[in-house]
Amino acid sequence: MEIILKEDIIGLGYKNDIVNVKSGYGRNYLIPQGKGVIASPMAKKILAENLKQQAHKLAAIKAEAEKKAESLNGVALCIAAKVSATGQLYGSVGANQVAEELQKLGKEVDRKIITMKDAKTVGDFVALVHFHKEVTVEVPVKVVAENAAELKAAADEEAAILAAADAKKAAAKAAEAAEEEAPEAEEAEATVEE
Repeated sequence: MEIILKEDIIGLGYKNDIVNVKSGYGRNYLIPQGKGVIASPMAKKILAENLKQQAHKLAAIKAEAEKKAESLNGVALCIAAKVSATGQLYGSVGANQVAEELQKLGKEVDRKIITMKDAKTVGDFVALVHFHKEVTVEVPVKVVAENAAELKAAADEEAAILAAADAKKAAAKAAEAAEEEAPEAEEAEATVEE
């Protein structure tokens, strides 16, 4: 089923795009929600005429999107999240957190135009910001442990416990070796005295 989109839908298409969708998705969601209309021959002619008349307006919209995109060039985000001892996040970092961090930097970006694979571990990720169908910006996102000091202290404590346990084992082996050598030494002394 061909649909003409009336608004941008990330993952499907942008306003005024003609897209093929499954009939149920078009009839039960896009059309009733006002997000699209059936792409009949008459609707396609109307769309072409509207696009021709709005060409200068669309160019202005694209220029504005490029200006917004330029303001995000060079921006890198660092998001702190709670992490378990194994390095897994409690929850995940996604588009919502990226939008909040951008807002803290004074960049107003709608979370709906941000796509990012949810980050569930500490590391480097990339968020895509879709300002226009021809203007997309990649924003590097670094996820770090919020409780890094606690995790380091726990790891140091665990290492100290393991070191103490190893020292105990070494001392026990040394004592055991000394006990085995002691009877042999006594037997050697006894043979020397005779």
